[in-house]
Amino acid sequence: MNITRENLEAFAARWAEAWNRRDMSSVLEHFHEDIVFTSPTALAVVGSPIIRGKQMLREYWTTALAGSTSLRFTVDYVLWDPERRELAIIYTSDIDGRTKRVSENLRFNEDEQVVAAEVFHGVFGLS
Repeated sequence: MNITRENLEAFAARWAEAWNRRDMSSVLEHFHEDIVFTSPTALAVVGSPIIRGKQMLREYWTTALAGSTSLRFTVDYVLWDPERRELAIIYTSDIDGRTKRVSENLRFNEDEQVVAAEVFHGVFGLS
């Protein structure tokens, strides 16, 4: 990944567009097979806040979205920490009319694959 503001913003835009299409293959294409993903939603959906492995992550996301009828992610901005190789995508999530602010923090390895991700959810009811 050529680390420029424009490239990071383009990456985040493609990420959101893939989510909005519910295209899991495109979302996961940058994820390492041994990804460690942490999310409070995972705790509610699968009983553990930590998901290990690309296949388990795909299954978790598929299960989490199975009952939803609408999904829209809008990127607000991105932050990059070059020493940690971590990209924070700050976005507004609207799923089935419930809107909230979210930060998805993606840590990349030297091969530009996401090896760890952590999600932080804000409050519902943003306007």
